[in-house]
Amino acid sequence: MSAAPASGDMVAELARSFAGEILHPGDPGYEQARRVHNGLVDKRPALIARCRGLADIADAVRLARAQGLEVAIRGGGHNVAGRATVDDGLMIDLSSMKGIFVDAKARTARAQGGATWNDFNRETQLHGLATTGGVVSSTGIAGLTLGGGLGWLMGKHALALDNLLSAEVVLADGTVVTASEDENPDLFWALRGGGGNFGVVANFEYRLHAVGPMITGGIVAYPFAAAWDVLRHYRDVTASLPDELTVFGGLVHAMDGSGEKLAVMVLCHCGTLAEGEQAVEPIKRFGTPALDAIGPMPYSQLNAMLDGGYPRGALNYWKSSFLSRLSDDAIRTMIDCFGRCPTPMGQLLIEHFHGAVTRVGVTDTAFPHRAEGYNMLVLSEWTEPGRNDACIAWARESFAALQPFMGGGRYVNYFDGDEQGDAVAAAYGPNYRRLQAIKAKYDPENVFHMNQNIRPAA
Repeated sequence: MSAAPASGDMVAELARSFAGEILHPGDPGYEQARRVHNGLVDKRPALIARCRGLADIADAVRLARAQGLEVAIRGGGHNVAGRATVDDGLMIDLSSMKGIFVDAKARTARAQGGATWNDFNRETQLHGLATTGGVVSSTGIAGLTLGGGLGWLMGKHALALDNLLSAEVVLADGTVVTASEDENPDLFWALRGGGGNFGVVANFEYRLHAVGPMITGGIVAYPFAAAWDVLRHYRDVTASLPDELTVFGGLVHAMDGSGEKLAVMVLCHCGTLAEGEQAVEPIKRFGTPALDAIGPMPYSQLNAMLDGGYPRGALNYWKSSFLSRLSDDAIRTMIDCFGRCPTPMGQLLIEHFHGAVTRVGVTDTAFPHRAEGYNMLVLSEWTEPGRNDACIAWARESFAALQPFMGGGRYVNYFDGDEQGDAVAAAYGPNYRRLQAIKAKYDPENVFHMNQNIRPAA
């Protein structure tokens, strides 16, 4: 679908019944609305439809089809590649749709597509309930869930997508359907990992679990000089974890602005506080940390603990892949690469997969990455546009240096804007052909392609 100027008559007609707000370039609020979390993304939609409900979304989709406009879907707007926006097209903006409705007795929650995990946790934790959400609470529930949903509870409760019970979806022709195990089960399978390829997901229904409000969690940080020992200890610790304990590691800069390089472990134990205290003891007694902030804390606080390290508007460029294993040579290469990091906000992160997330079949959902192991994220982040070339180059060079240690898997939520096509097919592995067939059924013209695009089967 090629971009074209929007007809004023059709937009005016839509505006008469639209419950939300339609913004044109130059309108008050347009500049703020067009911005996404990643400040490196600077696109200018021809129209922004700030929806308030399903009817708004359906009308916006029909308008885009009638006008030949490219369509981008914004939930939380956190995706690093900026897929939530588009030049000269229509941004369907769900950020005003943040309603969350908890059924504590049934242990379920319904949430609208513009909610963030901070919004979600605030409501569910009133009842001591949660589901696996983002590592950072400012992340939107929609994009994270549809692409996978790594988070602090995944060892015990698997991914966000594994806890999805149903979804209400506006399709490319403007019709509304429900996807669940009982209704449109093929679409439900595809939504759990297939991203925004199949429609605009307006409402999500999740399974909840008893979590908190108090859990054992936090961060322990060591001087960069100890990185070799810390990362090898991290590898040893993660070799045998209980399901309740999720531990991520990596090399980061201190968040106080000093630029000090650190080796860290960040963790969450979602069982009892007594069990958590015992489980984290091998981490707490290791070495001489510069900071030990591990202990009892509210789950919602843990989920927001790292938010300050990812400020809205900072410039971001990421590269990511699963490791075949966290070998000594891989650790040496990580340390060498991080030593050359040109930005005091850059990171090399390791996310460990174990437990419940690995006990789901590869083809049970569209998300195929179910082996125990590690996801590696090269995260370049900075604030000065004059550093763009150096910071992007560091991410690319580090990713290339780590290539010999990587497996075949890629996590699509971490793709940057320069990855499409074969990279997407490789990321879905054995599930890609089935996804293509479902795409052809529900979006044969590939209307929804401003994403990690799955091309419809011919």
